[in-house]
Amino acid sequence: MIYNDTIVALATPSGAGAVAIIRMSGKDAIMIAAGVFQSVSGKNITSQKTHTIHLGTIVDGTKIIDQVLLSIFKNPNSYTGEDVIEISCHGSTFIQQQIIQLLLRKGCRMAQAGEFTLRAFLNGKLDLSQAEAVADLIASDNEASHQIAMQQMRGGFSNEIAKLREELLNFASLIELELDFAEEDVEFADRTQFSELLNRIEFVLKRLIDSFAVGNVIKNGIPVAIVGEPNVGKSTLLNALLNEERAIVSDIAGTTRDTIEDELVIDGIGFRFIDTAGIRDTKDVVESIGIKKTFEKIEQAQVVMFLIDSLQLIIDNDGKFKIEIEKVRNQFPLKPLIIVVNKVDSLQTEQKLILDEKLSIINYPLSIQISAKQKIGIDSLKKELLSFVNTGALRNNETIVTNTRHYDSLLKALEEIQKVKFGLTSGLSSDLMAIDIKQALYYFGEITGEVTNDELLGNIFANFCIGK
Repeated sequence: MIYNDTIVALATPSGAGAVAIIRMSGKDAIMIAAGVFQSVSGKNITSQKTHTIHLGTIVDGTKIIDQVLLSIFKNPNSYTGEDVIEISCHGSTFIQQQIIQLLLRKGCRMAQAGEFTLRAFLNGKLDLSQAEAVADLIASDNEASHQIAMQQMRGGFSNEIAKLREELLNFASLIELELDFAEEDVEFADRTQFSELLNRIEFVLKRLIDSFAVGNVIKNGIPVAIVGEPNVGKSTLLNALLNEERAIVSDIAGTTRDTIEDELVIDGIGFRFIDTAGIRDTKDVVESIGIKKTFEKIEQAQVVMFLIDSLQLIIDNDGKFKIEIEKVRNQFPLKPLIIVVNKVDSLQTEQKLILDEKLSIINYPLSIQISAKQKIGIDSLKKELLSFVNTGALRNNETIVTNTRHYDSLLKALEEIQKVKFGLTSGLSSDLMAIDIKQALYYFGEITGEVTNDELLGNIFANFCIGK
Protein backbone atom coordinates (compact mmCIF):
# COMPACT_ATOMS: atom_id res chain seq x y z
CA MET A 1 0.00 0.00 0.00
CA ILE A 2 1.44 3.37 -1.06
CA TYR A 3 -0.39 6.63 -0.41
CA ASN A 4 1.05 9.69 -2.15
CA ASP A 5 -2.00 11.93 -2.08
CA THR A 6 -3.24 14.33 0.59
CA ILE A 7 -6.34 13.50 2.58
CA VAL A 8 -8.74 15.64 4.60
CA ALA A 9 -11.49 14.91 7.13
CA LEU A 10 -13.32 16.37 10.07
CA ALA A 11 -11.48 15.14 13.19
CA THR A 12 -14.17 16.20 15.66
CA PRO A 13 -17.74 14.82 15.80
CA SER A 14 -20.08 16.07 13.09
CA GLY A 15 -22.65 18.68 14.04
CA ALA A 16 -22.54 22.16 15.53
CA GLY A 17 -20.25 22.94 18.47
CA ALA A 18 -17.97 25.60 19.86
CA VAL A 19 -14.93 24.42 17.86
CA ALA A 20 -14.32 21.94 15.05
CA ILE A 21 -10.99 20.51 13.87
CA ILE A 22 -10.31 19.70 10.23
CA ARG A 23 -7.27 17.50 9.62
CA MET A 24 -5.10 17.14 6.50
CA SER A 25 -2.25 14.68 5.96
CA GLY A 26 0.04 14.15 2.97
CA LYS A 27 2.98 15.56 1.05
CA ASP A 28 0.98 18.59 -0.19
CA ALA A 29 -0.82 19.36 3.10
CA ILE A 30 1.30 22.43 3.97
CA MET A 31 1.28 23.79 0.41
CA ILE A 32 -2.51 23.41 0.12
CA ALA A 33 -2.99 25.09 3.50
CA ALA A 34 -0.72 27.96 2.47
CA GLY A 35 -2.97 28.59 -0.53
CA VAL A 36 -6.08 29.18 1.62
CA PHE A 37 -4.65 30.57 4.89
CA GLN A 38 -3.71 34.19 5.59
CA SER A 39 -1.75 34.71 8.80
CA VAL A 40 -2.64 37.84 10.81
CA SER A 41 1.11 38.49 11.15
CA GLY A 42 1.77 37.97 7.43
CA LYS A 43 3.88 34.83 7.96
CA ASN A 44 4.33 32.29 5.17
CA ILE A 45 3.38 28.97 6.82
CA THR A 46 5.54 26.92 4.41
CA SER A 47 8.63 28.26 6.19
CA GLN A 48 7.33 27.89 9.75
CA LYS A 49 8.65 25.33 12.24
CA THR A 50 6.87 22.11 13.08
CA HIS A 51 4.53 21.99 16.09
CA THR A 52 3.60 25.65 15.82
CA ILE A 53 0.16 27.29 15.87
CA HIS A 54 -0.81 30.33 13.81
CA LEU A 55 -3.79 32.68 13.96
CA GLY A 56 -5.31 33.75 10.67
CA THR A 57 -8.23 33.43 8.27
CA ILE A 58 -9.30 30.81 5.75
CA VAL A 59 -10.06 32.54 2.44
CA ASP A 60 -11.59 31.41 -0.82
CA GLY A 61 -10.27 34.03 -3.22
CA THR A 62 -11.46 37.32 -1.74
CA LYS A 63 -14.11 35.66 0.43
CA ILE A 64 -13.26 35.14 4.12
CA ILE A 65 -14.74 31.89 5.43
CA ASP A 66 -13.60 31.94 9.08
CA GLN A 67 -10.93 33.05 11.53
CA VAL A 68 -9.00 29.95 12.60
CA LEU A 69 -6.00 28.52 14.40
CA LEU A 70 -3.76 26.50 12.09
CA SER A 71 -1.39 23.86 13.57
CA ILE A 72 1.63 22.55 11.65
CA PHE A 73 3.15 19.10 12.21
CA LYS A 74 5.99 18.30 9.79
CA ASN A 75 7.08 14.78 8.87
CA PRO A 76 8.25 12.55 10.38
CA ASN A 77 7.23 14.08 13.72
CA SER A 78 3.48 13.84 13.29
CA TYR A 79 0.72 11.34 14.06
CA THR A 80 0.77 9.89 10.52
CA GLY A 81 4.49 10.39 9.85
CA GLU A 82 3.54 12.75 7.00
CA ASP A 83 3.05 16.52 6.93
CA VAL A 84 -0.12 17.20 8.91
CA ILE A 85 -2.20 20.37 9.15
CA GLU A 86 -5.01 20.80 11.67
CA ILE A 87 -7.42 23.72 11.28
CA SER A 88 -9.37 24.70 14.40
CA CYS A 89 -12.40 26.64 13.19
CA HIS A 90 -15.71 27.72 14.67
CA GLY A 91 -18.07 24.76 15.04
CA SER A 92 -20.78 25.81 12.59
CA THR A 93 -21.64 22.91 10.25
CA PHE A 94 -21.77 25.43 7.38
CA ILE A 95 -18.22 26.63 8.12
CA GLN A 96 -16.96 23.05 8.39
CA GLN A 97 -18.46 22.15 5.01
CA GLN A 98 -17.15 25.33 3.35
CA ILE A 99 -13.56 24.71 4.50
CA ILE A 100 -13.57 20.99 3.61
CA GLN A 101 -15.07 21.69 0.16
CA LEU A 102 -12.43 24.37 -0.42
CA LEU A 103 -9.60 21.97 0.49
CA LEU A 104 -11.08 19.30 -1.80
CA ARG A 105 -11.06 21.79 -4.68
CA LYS A 106 -7.43 22.63 -3.91
CA GLY A 107 -6.28 19.02 -4.33
CA CYS A 108 -7.21 17.00 -1.22
CA ARG A 109 -9.44 13.95 -1.24
CA MET A 110 -11.76 12.79 1.55
CA ALA A 111 -10.09 10.37 3.94
CA GLN A 112 -11.45 6.86 4.26
CA ALA A 113 -12.36 5.30 7.61
CA GLY A 114 -9.23 5.02 9.76
CA GLU A 115 -6.93 6.25 6.99
CA PHE A 116 -4.94 8.63 9.20
CA THR A 117 -4.14 5.77 11.60
CA LEU A 118 -3.50 3.42 8.65
CA ARG A 119 -0.87 5.85 7.38
CA ALA A 120 0.62 6.03 10.88
CA PHE A 121 0.96 2.23 10.78
CA LEU A 122 2.38 2.15 7.24
CA ASN A 123 4.90 4.85 8.15
CA GLY A 124 6.06 2.98 11.26
CA LYS A 125 4.58 5.37 13.84
CA LEU A 126 2.44 2.58 15.35
CA ASP A 127 2.46 -1.19 15.05
CA LEU A 128 -0.80 -2.93 14.17
CA SER A 129 -1.89 -3.80 17.72
CA GLN A 130 -1.24 -0.20 18.80
CA ALA A 131 -3.28 1.07 15.85
CA GLU A 132 -6.18 -1.19 16.83
CA ALA A 133 -5.92 0.12 20.39
CA VAL A 134 -6.62 3.63 19.05
CA ALA A 135 -10.10 2.48 18.00
CA ASP A 136 -10.58 0.76 21.37
CA LEU A 137 -9.56 3.94 23.18
CA ILE A 138 -12.08 6.02 21.23
CA ALA A 139 -14.79 3.42 21.96
CA SER A 140 -13.93 3.03 25.67
CA ASP A 141 -16.87 3.97 27.88
CA ASN A 142 -15.59 2.95 31.31
CA GLU A 143 -12.40 3.15 33.34
CA ALA A 144 -11.35 -0.48 32.84
CA SER A 145 -11.67 -0.50 29.02
CA HIS A 146 -9.90 2.87 28.89
CA GLN A 147 -7.02 1.55 31.02
CA ILE A 148 -6.55 -1.54 28.83
CA ALA A 149 -6.66 0.48 25.59
CA MET A 150 -4.11 2.98 26.92
CA GLN A 151 -1.77 0.22 28.02
CA GLN A 152 -2.00 -1.44 24.60
CA MET A 153 -1.65 1.82 22.67
CA ARG A 154 1.52 2.62 24.60
CA GLY A 155 2.96 -0.68 23.43
CA GLY A 156 2.58 -2.93 26.48
CA PHE A 157 1.15 -5.86 24.52
CA SER A 158 3.36 -5.21 21.47
CA ASN A 159 6.54 -5.15 23.56
CA GLU A 160 5.70 -8.46 25.19
CA ILE A 161 5.04 -10.13 21.83
CA ALA A 162 8.04 -8.48 20.15
CA LYS A 163 10.40 -9.73 22.88
CA LEU A 164 9.19 -13.31 22.53
CA ARG A 165 9.37 -13.11 18.75
CA GLU A 166 12.94 -11.75 18.84
CA GLU A 167 14.17 -14.53 21.13
CA LEU A 168 12.47 -17.18 19.01
CA LEU A 169 13.88 -15.60 15.85
CA ASN A 170 17.42 -15.82 17.24
CA PHE A 171 17.05 -19.56 17.82
CA ALA A 172 15.37 -19.96 14.43
CA SER A 173 18.45 -18.39 12.83
CA LEU A 174 20.71 -20.91 14.59
CA ILE A 175 18.45 -23.79 13.49
CA GLU A 176 18.61 -22.50 9.89
CA LEU A 177 22.39 -22.29 10.20
CA GLU A 178 22.50 -25.95 11.19
CA LEU A 179 20.71 -26.79 7.95
CA ASP A 180 23.55 -25.15 5.99
CA PHE A 181 26.03 -27.46 7.74
CA ALA A 182 23.84 -30.56 7.68
CA GLU A 183 26.65 -32.76 6.30
CA GLU A 184 28.96 -31.83 9.22
CA ASP A 185 26.23 -32.84 11.76
CA VAL A 186 26.82 -29.86 14.10
CA GLU A 187 24.43 -28.09 16.49
CA PHE A 188 24.63 -24.32 16.86
CA ALA A 189 21.44 -24.00 18.93
CA ASP A 190 21.78 -25.12 22.55
CA ARG A 191 18.87 -27.55 22.95
CA THR A 192 18.61 -27.00 26.73
CA GLN A 193 18.35 -23.23 26.35
CA PHE A 194 15.93 -23.69 23.47
CA SER A 195 13.71 -25.93 25.63
CA GLU A 196 13.73 -23.31 28.41
CA LEU A 197 12.77 -20.60 25.91
CA LEU A 198 9.89 -22.68 24.54
CA ASN A 199 8.59 -23.30 28.07
CA ARG A 200 8.75 -19.58 28.81
CA ILE A 201 6.99 -18.68 25.56
CA GLU A 202 4.30 -21.30 26.22
CA PHE A 203 3.73 -19.91 29.73
CA VAL A 204 3.37 -16.31 28.47
CA LEU A 205 1.09 -17.33 25.60
CA LYS A 206 -1.21 -19.27 27.96
CA ARG A 207 -1.36 -16.29 30.33
CA LEU A 208 -2.26 -13.93 27.48
CA ILE A 209 -4.86 -16.37 26.12
CA ASP A 210 -6.41 -16.77 29.59
CA SER A 211 -6.55 -12.97 29.97
CA PHE A 212 -8.94 -12.76 27.01
CA ALA A 213 -11.77 -14.06 29.20
CA VAL A 214 -11.38 -10.96 31.39
CA GLY A 215 -10.49 -8.58 28.56
CA ASN A 216 -13.46 -9.51 26.42
CA VAL A 217 -16.01 -8.86 29.16
CA ILE A 218 -14.32 -5.60 30.16
CA LYS A 219 -14.33 -4.40 26.57
CA ASN A 220 -17.88 -5.46 25.71
CA GLY A 221 -19.56 -5.32 29.13
CA ILE A 222 -20.80 -8.23 31.24
CA PRO A 223 -24.34 -9.36 30.34
CA VAL A 224 -26.44 -10.09 33.44
CA ALA A 225 -29.88 -11.70 33.05
CA ILE A 226 -32.53 -10.88 35.69
CA VAL A 227 -34.91 -13.85 35.73
CA GLY A 228 -37.74 -15.17 37.92
CA GLU A 229 -41.49 -15.59 38.08
CA PRO A 230 -43.83 -12.76 37.08
CA ASN A 231 -44.33 -9.92 39.55
CA VAL A 232 -41.35 -10.69 41.80
CA GLY A 233 -39.81 -7.25 41.13
CA LYS A 234 -37.43 -7.81 38.19
CA SER A 235 -38.28 -4.50 36.52
CA THR A 236 -38.15 -2.69 39.87
CA LEU A 237 -34.68 -4.17 40.44
CA LEU A 238 -33.52 -3.01 37.01
CA ASN A 239 -34.75 0.50 37.80
CA ALA A 240 -33.04 0.41 41.21
CA LEU A 241 -29.71 -0.69 39.70
CA LEU A 242 -29.84 1.99 37.01
CA ASN A 243 -31.30 4.57 39.42
CA GLU A 244 -33.93 5.57 36.84
CA GLU A 245 -37.39 4.47 35.70
CA ARG A 246 -36.19 2.40 32.77
CA ALA A 247 -38.78 -0.42 32.88
CA ILE A 248 -42.55 -0.24 33.37
CA VAL A 249 -43.57 -1.47 36.82
CA SER A 250 -47.10 -2.62 37.74
CA ASP A 251 -48.89 -5.09 40.01
CA ILE A 252 -50.19 -6.95 36.97
CA ALA A 253 -48.29 -10.20 36.43
CA GLY A 254 -46.64 -10.53 33.02
CA THR A 255 -46.18 -6.77 32.40
CA THR A 256 -42.77 -7.36 30.79
CA ARG A 257 -43.42 -9.20 27.52
CA ASP A 258 -40.05 -8.54 25.86
CA THR A 259 -36.51 -8.11 27.17
CA ILE A 260 -35.31 -4.68 28.27
CA GLU A 261 -31.57 -3.96 28.32
CA ASP A 262 -29.48 -1.13 29.71
CA GLU A 263 -25.90 -0.61 30.84
CA LEU A 264 -24.33 0.46 34.11
CA VAL A 265 -20.69 1.03 35.08
CA ILE A 266 -19.78 -0.33 38.54
CA ASP A 267 -16.29 0.59 39.78
CA GLY A 268 -15.04 1.02 36.22
CA ILE A 269 -16.52 -2.25 34.89
CA GLY A 270 -19.42 -2.19 32.44
CA PHE A 271 -22.45 -4.41 33.10
CA ARG A 272 -25.37 -4.91 30.70
CA PHE A 273 -28.52 -5.78 32.63
CA ILE A 274 -31.32 -7.66 30.87
CA ASP A 275 -34.81 -7.54 32.37
CA THR A 276 -36.65 -10.61 31.09
CA ALA A 277 -40.25 -11.78 30.92
CA GLY A 278 -41.45 -13.69 34.00
CA ILE A 279 -41.12 -17.47 33.75
CA ARG A 280 -44.45 -19.28 34.21
CA ASP A 281 -46.87 -21.59 32.39
CA THR A 282 -49.11 -19.45 30.19
CA LYS A 283 -51.47 -19.77 27.23
CA ASP A 284 -50.88 -16.17 26.17
CA VAL A 285 -49.07 -16.39 22.80
CA VAL A 286 -47.20 -13.07 23.21
CA GLU A 287 -46.12 -13.85 26.77
CA SER A 288 -44.96 -17.32 25.65
CA ILE A 289 -42.69 -15.69 23.06
CA GLY A 290 -41.30 -13.42 25.80
CA ILE A 291 -40.58 -16.42 28.04
CA LYS A 292 -38.79 -18.16 25.16
CA LYS A 293 -36.65 -15.04 24.75
CA THR A 294 -35.89 -15.17 28.48
CA PHE A 295 -34.14 -18.52 28.09
CA GLU A 296 -32.28 -17.22 25.03
CA LYS A 297 -31.00 -14.30 27.12
CA ILE A 298 -29.96 -16.65 29.93
CA GLU A 299 -27.92 -18.52 27.31
CA GLN A 300 -26.19 -15.27 26.26
CA ALA A 301 -25.68 -13.93 29.81
CA GLN A 302 -22.51 -14.46 31.81
CA VAL A 303 -24.21 -14.02 35.17
CA VAL A 304 -27.81 -14.95 36.09
CA MET A 305 -29.73 -13.25 38.91
CA PHE A 306 -32.69 -15.44 39.95
CA LEU A 307 -35.20 -13.18 41.71
CA ILE A 308 -37.62 -14.53 44.33
CA ASP A 309 -40.42 -12.78 46.21
CA SER A 310 -39.60 -13.30 49.91
CA LEU A 311 -43.28 -13.70 50.89
CA GLN A 312 -43.84 -16.34 48.20
CA LEU A 313 -40.75 -18.19 49.38
CA ILE A 314 -42.02 -18.22 53.00
CA ILE A 315 -45.34 -19.84 52.03
CA ASP A 316 -43.73 -22.24 49.55
CA ASN A 317 -44.49 -25.66 51.04
CA ASP A 318 -43.87 -27.68 47.89
CA GLY A 319 -40.26 -26.60 47.31
CA LYS A 320 -41.28 -24.98 44.03
CA PHE A 321 -38.46 -22.42 44.08
CA LYS A 322 -35.83 -25.03 44.78
CA ILE A 323 -37.10 -26.99 41.75
CA GLU A 324 -37.06 -23.86 39.54
CA ILE A 325 -33.54 -22.90 40.64
CA GLU A 326 -32.32 -26.45 39.98
CA LYS A 327 -33.80 -26.28 36.49
CA VAL A 328 -31.72 -23.18 35.70
CA ARG A 329 -28.61 -24.66 37.35
CA ASN A 330 -28.97 -27.94 35.42
CA GLN A 331 -29.64 -26.24 32.10
CA PHE A 332 -26.80 -23.73 32.54
CA PRO A 333 -24.35 -25.42 34.97
CA LEU A 334 -21.36 -23.20 34.15
CA LYS A 335 -23.10 -19.84 34.58
CA PRO A 336 -22.68 -18.01 37.91
CA LEU A 337 -26.08 -17.84 39.63
CA ILE A 338 -27.11 -15.35 42.32
CA ILE A 339 -30.32 -15.99 44.29
CA VAL A 340 -31.79 -12.53 44.98
CA VAL A 341 -34.59 -12.51 47.58
CA ASN A 342 -36.68 -9.38 47.07
CA LYS A 343 -39.25 -7.42 49.14
CA VAL A 344 -37.61 -8.17 52.50
CA ASP A 345 -38.69 -4.73 53.74
CA SER A 346 -42.25 -6.06 54.12
CA LEU A 347 -41.28 -8.96 56.42
CA GLN A 348 -41.84 -9.16 60.15
CA THR A 349 -39.13 -10.50 62.49
CA GLU A 350 -40.66 -14.00 62.65
CA GLN A 351 -41.03 -14.09 58.89
CA LYS A 352 -37.33 -13.25 58.47
CA LEU A 353 -36.43 -16.28 60.59
CA ILE A 354 -38.64 -18.48 58.38
CA LEU A 355 -37.00 -16.95 55.30
CA ASP A 356 -33.52 -17.89 56.53
CA GLU A 357 -34.76 -21.43 57.15
CA LYS A 358 -36.24 -21.65 53.63
CA LEU A 359 -32.98 -20.41 52.09
CA SER A 360 -31.06 -23.11 53.95
CA ILE A 361 -33.44 -25.70 52.43
CA ILE A 362 -32.70 -24.38 48.94
CA ASN A 363 -29.05 -24.98 49.91
CA TYR A 364 -27.49 -22.44 47.58
CA PRO A 365 -24.69 -20.44 49.24
CA LEU A 366 -24.84 -17.30 47.10
CA SER A 367 -28.04 -15.52 48.11
CA ILE A 368 -28.65 -11.82 48.79
CA GLN A 369 -31.67 -10.27 50.47
CA ILE A 370 -32.84 -6.94 49.04
CA SER A 371 -35.74 -4.55 48.67
CA ALA A 372 -35.62 -3.24 45.11
CA LYS A 373 -38.43 -0.78 45.88
CA GLN A 374 -36.65 0.71 48.92
CA LYS A 375 -33.19 0.19 47.37
CA ILE A 376 -32.05 -1.90 50.35
CA GLY A 377 -29.15 -4.25 49.63
CA ILE A 378 -28.50 -2.89 46.12
CA ASP A 379 -24.89 -1.92 46.97
CA SER A 380 -24.23 -5.44 48.31
CA LEU A 381 -25.64 -6.88 45.08
CA LYS A 382 -23.34 -4.65 43.01
CA LYS A 383 -20.31 -5.78 45.04
CA GLU A 384 -21.30 -9.41 44.45
CA LEU A 385 -21.48 -8.79 40.70
CA LEU A 386 -17.99 -7.28 40.77
CA SER A 387 -16.65 -10.43 42.43
CA PHE A 388 -17.31 -12.35 39.20
CA VAL A 389 -14.77 -10.18 37.34
CA ASN A 390 -11.12 -11.00 37.92
CA THR A 391 -9.78 -7.45 38.19
CA GLY A 392 -6.47 -8.59 39.71
CA ALA A 393 -4.65 -8.45 36.37
CA LEU A 394 -6.16 -5.04 35.72
CA ARG A 395 -5.06 -3.69 39.12
CA ASN A 396 -1.53 -5.06 38.61
CA ASN A 397 -1.34 -3.41 35.16
CA GLU A 398 -0.73 -6.76 33.46
CA THR A 399 -1.20 -7.19 29.72
CA ILE A 400 -4.82 -8.12 28.97
CA VAL A 401 -5.96 -9.31 25.54
CA THR A 402 -9.26 -7.80 24.35
CA ASN A 403 -9.03 -8.26 20.58
CA THR A 404 -10.51 -11.41 19.01
CA ARG A 405 -7.96 -11.28 16.16
CA HIS A 406 -5.08 -11.23 18.65
CA TYR A 407 -6.68 -14.07 20.63
CA ASP A 408 -6.94 -16.21 17.47
CA SER A 409 -3.30 -15.55 16.52
CA LEU A 410 -2.12 -16.37 20.06
CA LEU A 411 -3.98 -19.70 19.98
CA LYS A 412 -2.35 -20.59 16.65
CA ALA A 413 1.08 -19.48 17.87
CA LEU A 414 0.68 -21.64 21.01
CA GLU A 415 -0.24 -24.65 18.85
CA GLU A 416 2.93 -24.20 16.78
CA ILE A 417 5.12 -23.72 19.87
CA GLN A 418 3.74 -26.96 21.31
CA LYS A 419 4.60 -28.71 18.02
CA VAL A 420 8.18 -27.40 18.29
CA LYS A 421 8.37 -28.64 21.91
CA PHE A 422 7.18 -32.07 20.84
CA GLY A 423 9.69 -32.12 18.01
CA LEU A 424 12.51 -31.15 20.36
CA THR A 425 11.74 -33.90 22.90
CA SER A 426 11.20 -36.54 20.22
CA GLY A 427 14.44 -35.74 18.36
CA LEU A 428 12.78 -34.33 15.23
CA SER A 429 15.18 -33.16 12.53
CA SER A 430 16.12 -29.47 12.38
CA ASP A 431 14.51 -28.88 8.98
CA LEU A 432 11.08 -30.09 10.22
CA MET A 433 11.36 -28.09 13.46
CA ALA A 434 12.24 -25.01 11.43
CA ILE A 435 8.88 -25.23 9.63
CA ASP A 436 6.93 -25.09 12.91
CA ILE A 437 9.14 -22.25 14.22
CA LYS A 438 8.45 -20.22 11.07
CA GLN A 439 4.72 -20.72 11.53
CA ALA A 440 4.90 -19.54 15.15
CA LEU A 441 6.87 -16.46 14.03
CA TYR A 442 4.24 -15.84 11.37
CA TYR A 443 1.41 -15.73 13.94
CA PHE A 444 3.45 -13.45 16.22
CA GLY A 445 4.00 -11.17 13.23
CA GLU A 446 0.28 -11.13 12.49
CA ILE A 447 -0.41 -9.46 15.82
CA THR A 448 2.10 -6.62 15.54
CA GLY A 449 1.85 -6.15 11.78
CA GLU A 450 5.13 -7.61 10.52
CA VAL A 451 2.83 -9.89 8.52
CA THR A 452 -0.14 -8.17 6.83
CA ASN A 453 -2.22 -8.12 3.69
CA ASP A 454 -4.56 -5.57 2.15
CA GLU A 455 -7.70 -7.51 3.13
CA LEU A 456 -6.64 -7.71 6.80
CA LEU A 457 -5.83 -3.99 6.96
CA GLY A 458 -9.07 -3.13 5.19
CA ASN A 459 -11.11 -5.10 7.73
CA ILE A 460 -9.33 -3.53 10.71
CA PHE A 461 -9.44 0.10 9.65
CA ALA A 462 -12.98 -0.04 8.24
CA ASN A 463 -14.19 0.01 11.87
CA PHE A 464 -12.52 3.36 12.59
CA CYS A 465 -14.21 6.74 12.37
CA ILE A 466 -13.39 8.83 9.27
CA GLY A 467 -11.18 11.47 10.93
CA LYS A 468 -8.89 9.08 12.84
